[in-house]
Amino acid sequence: MVDQSLLGWILAPVLGLLAIYTLVAKKNRVGVSSETRGECVKSVATTTNGECRSGNSDIDVIIVGAGVAGAALAHTLAKDGRRVHMIERDLTEPDRIVGELLQPGGYLKLIELGLEDCVKGIDAQQVFGYALFKDGKNTRLSYPLEKFHSDVSGRSFHNGRFIQRMREKAANLPNVRLEQGTVTSLLEENRTIKGVQYKTKDGKELTAYAPLTIVCDGCFSNLRRSLCNPQVDSPSCFVGLVLENCELPYANHGHVILADPSPILFYPISSTEVRCLVDVPGQKVPSVANGEMANYLKTVVAPQVPPEIHDSFVAAVDRGNIRTMPNRSMPAAPHPTPGALLMGDAFNMRHPLTGGGMTVALSDIVVLRDLLKPLRDLNDAPTLCKYLESFYTLRKPVASTINTLAGALYKVFCASPDRARKEMRQACFDYLSLGGVFSMGPVSLLSGLNPRPLSLVLHFFAVAVYGVGRLLVPFPSPTRIWIGVRLISGASGIIFPIIKAEGVRQMFFPVTVPAYYRAPPVERDH
Repeated sequence: MVDQSLLGWILAPVLGLLAIYTLVAKKNRVGVSSETRGECVKSVATTTNGECRSGNSDIDVIIVGAGVAGAALAHTLAKDGRRVHMIERDLTEPDRIVGELLQPGGYLKLIELGLEDCVKGIDAQQVFGYALFKDGKNTRLSYPLEKFHSDVSGRSFHNGRFIQRMREKAANLPNVRLEQGTVTSLLEENRTIKGVQYKTKDGKELTAYAPLTIVCDGCFSNLRRSLCNPQVDSPSCFVGLVLENCELPYANHGHVILADPSPILFYPISSTEVRCLVDVPGQKVPSVANGEMANYLKTVVAPQVPPEIHDSFVAAVDRGNIRTMPNRSMPAAPHPTPGALLMGDAFNMRHPLTGGGMTVALSDIVVLRDLLKPLRDLNDAPTLCKYLESFYTLRKPVASTINTLAGALYKVFCASPDRARKEMRQACFDYLSLGGVFSMGPVSLLSGLNPRPLSLVLHFFAVAVYGVGRLLVPFPSPTRIWIGVRLISGASGIIFPIIKAEGVRQMFFPVTVPAYYRAPPVERDH
């Protein structure tokens, strides 16, 4: 077994790098039509007649949205002395079924931002790794945390409790103004974003102005169309349940069941509750209202759930409160715009199977904080925009690793009638079960502790070659050889389109991008 895997290590770099170099061709960036821009951008001239201004012309940064990205960003920039106006549509505690698992790499970013106390007092649970289940077998994959303080691990919690703690921490700073309101459009003058138009809680139309507007209005953003080229894909939906007083087979671990047709997730969100997320491929799910969903969960899903939690799962279905949410992915394709920036799910999304969204958002905030820290004045919008182009390259190691892994793992973990895809799925389970470097490497990528895209490609093709080796031993029949060829071809067809969407040059050769070396603009004394 180990000899076959070592063969994978020898061949994988060659296969991976050859294929990567074939993708280096430049992509033509599709522009945003003036009609699309007009829906979410208004000129300043059209908003000044008969409307009230918010009276905050001394604001440095407007942040649209107070979710994980927005609240963390407001706190971070305010701690650096910026005057921040954060506008959030709904300030009540969110009730979501995703955004509940923070990887260890994300927790380290939380510490770096001084926000680690936001996971305290909300009954958050430490997470030390994953357990993988397939066809009655299971394997435990632990995070490589030996070199870190005992407090460093993943965290799982109620998303709404976490966000409320972040909002409170940001709003308690004297230079943060948190306001409930719905931003309807960005205000533009001479192709520069000057601020926002928004409607207050009581329906009053206001405008707010600042040198920099950062849009963090989430996965359903209605403002991003003017700032990027959104190519949103919805490969599946999550069906969410809460299991009560349920003991998971592996305490303080996420559980991934390689079910048919697609994965099922279990992880603790409090000391007495376990979140279950059932992935349903496609954009249509059985109806919750007429009982089709409950029947699907009991007849199709329940038989594939580990016996230890089967009864708790069925009891959760019987209690009702079944929630659904579309899973979305969207590569970052920004249009650098003076005066504005996108962050969080409004900017970049990946399949939530690997729980990497918050880690990417917090990592992006660290990058942006470090870029803005040397600057006292944000008023030269064109120069600032040119300087912040480096943000899109500097964020790539973490973001592209987590994004690519999420998309590739989801496709590998889904069941398929195709023999080559079945072999790839089994090879992935067996490869991770080998332990040692074979599990530690992929898990360190998943956890955000080792954001190295090349390491991801090497492990991915090592799995594929390991699968081919299993097919060819002991007798490499023509049929098995053909399945092996299709396995390698299928693996390439999974990962390379994701890499292409992420940007080959920025992902693997960031030092060749001129923006990588961009220095802060020289500021004149006033």
